[in-house]
Amino acid sequence: MNDRNLARGLFLTAIALLFGLGSLGYSMGNFSRAGPGLFPLMVSSLLLLIGVITIVRSRFVERVPLDFNLKNIAVILGSLCGFAVLSHFLNMIVGITFMVFCASFAGTSYSVVRNLKVSAGLIAVAFAFQKLLGLNLPLY
Repeated sequence: MNDRNLARGLFLTAIALLFGLGSLGYSMGNFSRAGPGLFPLMVSSLLLLIGVITIVRSRFVERVPLDFNLKNIAVILGSLCGFAVLSHFLNMIVGITFMVFCASFAGTSYSVVRNLKVSAGLIAVAFAFQKLLGLNLPLY
């Protein structure tokens, strides 16, 4: 299996099944009073649909070779670990900014302006989660 599109679809399907089947252990409730298992089941169902569509689509498009760049994998994992450490010991705004700037080294082009825009967007989403949903996020 040297097809990036097929591998992508199989990976999405596996993740969706993992979380979807795990959510069945929680009560579902109904749409007016959602239980803790309803949201993960809905999200994993949509992800499963996307995964199946990706698998079917991979049969009709030209194969794209699957290659691994270990340097990029290490950069992404390092940026995620740095985000977790900085969010824990400093605050989440610093962690988000570090993650965006560090992870962009894995790409083909580097733009400070683009990284600042992405950081600002992610920080805005984090503030929305904190203020509107009442999540306890260490933003400052």
